[in-house]
Amino acid sequence: MLKLHVKNETSRLRAVVLGTAESNGPIPKIEDTYDPKSLQHIKAGTYPKESDMIKEMEAVVQVLKKYDVTVYRPDIITDYNQIFSRDIAFVIDDKFIKANILPDRDKEYQAIQHVIKQIPKEDIVILPEDCHIEGGDVMPWNDYVFIGTYSGKDYPDYITARTNTKAVDAIKALFPNKTVKSFELRKSNTNPKENALHLDCCFQPVGKDKAIIHKNGFLVEEEYQWLVDFFGKDNVFEITKDEMYNMNSNIFSISEDVVISEKNFTRLNTWLREQGITVEEVPYAEIAKQEGLLRCSTLPLIRD
Repeated sequence: MLKLHVKNETSRLRAVVLGTAESNGPIPKIEDTYDPKSLQHIKAGTYPKESDMIKEMEAVVQVLKKYDVTVYRPDIITDYNQIFSRDIAFVIDDKFIKANILPDRDKEYQAIQHVIKQIPKEDIVILPEDCHIEGGDVMPWNDYVFIGTYSGKDYPDYITARTNTKAVDAIKALFPNKTVKSFELRKSNTNPKENALHLDCCFQPVGKDKAIIHKNGFLVEEEYQWLVDFFGKDNVFEITKDEMYNMNSNIFSISEDVVISEKNFTRLNTWLREQGITVEEVPYAEIAKQEGLLRCSTLPLIRD
């Protein structure tokens, strides 16, 4: 059996589900896209090739193996995008919580049944249907759980609004001993530079006490300011709109002093090294075209 354990974003990783780019399917039709960035690349004729994305993910596998991390992969569904395993479920403490994602992505959850079967039944949580939530919006941080949400009345109009307030309340009820703090995110169906698809598209803790953040991803300035104050201004790396667009806040921590990052994130990677963090650089720019990066394609199961 798998003994799940995830208290935060940066403790030493032992087991993870990494998505797959194999049999990723044809380029989506414009009307079938879920985010403005994919839409932009489909229109421009620059949508990523499957062979390139497979190579990018293989580079991540090699880094994870180097650090002795157990890596699970989904069963392959023919012609189907299964890169972003973070969307389908997430772990807080010892609970495996199924994300209520866009209905036509439910197949992705079925494709990791070989992992789910190893988890004690009493540790699997399935939320009520009206609780919409995706793992990219959920960040356990010790005594806190940070959650990205959107509570505007026009929530149904945004395919980019993935986590609702009902889900935030459900997580509060599940973890009464934790402080669950939600953040309103800026949403746009058409402009990727004005859209924070998930909380990890504009914020992520790194190391012991540091964070990467993009102010404009937050709708409410006080909520952004709360995070800056929580980590301390000197511990926060502010990214620009272009850096957010390129997914600089979506790197992935193997431990407090090792991260996997995209090789083109020059400014960020320099800062991380200045903080004493080892940066394992991989190419991931093709996958980033679908508005997801390293954190989005990983689902941590066990951290020390």
